[in-house]
Amino acid sequence: MNESSTSEVITSDCIRHLPIPFYGSVMGLCGLAISLGHIPGVPWAASLGQGLLHATALWFLLLTGAYGVKFLRFPEEVRTEFHHPVRMNFFPAISISLLLFAIGYLDTSRALSAGLWYAGAVLHLVLLLRTLRVWIFRSVTVQNLNPVWFIPVVGTLLVPLAGVRHAPVEVAWFFFSIGIVFWLVLLTMTVNRIIFESGLPPKLLPTLFILIAPPAVAFLSYVALTGELDTIAQVLYFHALFTGLMVLTFADRFLKVPFYLSWWAYTFPVAALSLATFRYQAITGMDGFGILGTVFVLALVLLTAFIVFKTARALLRGELCLPEV
Repeated sequence: MNESSTSEVITSDCIRHLPIPFYGSVMGLCGLAISLGHIPGVPWAASLGQGLLHATALWFLLLTGAYGVKFLRFPEEVRTEFHHPVRMNFFPAISISLLLFAIGYLDTSRALSAGLWYAGAVLHLVLLLRTLRVWIFRSVTVQNLNPVWFIPVVGTLLVPLAGVRHAPVEVAWFFFSIGIVFWLVLLTMTVNRIIFESGLPPKLLPTLFILIAPPAVAFLSYVALTGELDTIAQVLYFHALFTGLMVLTFADRFLKVPFYLSWWAYTFPVAALSLATFRYQAITGMDGFGILGTVFVLALVLLTAFIVFKTARALLRGELCLPEV
């Protein structure tokens, strides 16, 4: 087999086994880009954030194009992921990415933000309904339950952030209501599964960070909808802050986990907590929260850079696009 045919086989295999969890990287990079734009007193960070947002948009288009090729050439592989009890929950990460881009471009291009928001909101509702149908009517076991299941829920809580600027407020409340109720249900189920069942396998341990995202994003959306910091908002924020502290105490366990794409689960939740902290500081005027949010973002920059390096190296070594085992 000559060099060109070998390269073609490698490329074909990579497309065939391109994992849908790769969209977690888009969520993480978008979260970092948006967070950079909210660091108080550092105006150049906003420009850096916009640059990263543009680069992430290109990565999203490249990834979507590659997955589109996979859909056309290997539809059975896509169908397998679409029905996989864990991987199916990553398909809403596509619509979440659109919603995050809508938030990121909200102040620079209102028309682009609106288009991305409408596409993301509609697609996410469709994917959420499909996910719920699978949960209800198919044989899903407790062992399949893990924090990845929160991804479809987090998306509904993101909708109001740009939605209050693009649609009637009732639409934003509609999505917020879905997310806040299902978050509480899934939180109860997930904690029960982790404590009383066999725990999470090492590959999924990083997904514990996802527990931070729902209360942090819910806080941001609730404040956007109500315009005030009331008791409910404070409960949401401080629960997110406590959850972040809790998972930080698991650092010794995380350090033992070999690199998987699940490492990207570290990034978006930290970005959400950073944004929630900056918003809390903006409302209360307490500078300590601004400092805390900046610490979160700086940690997120280092963490994201390291995960990007690990991802790129694993991709070049052919360690990511592999059959599911």
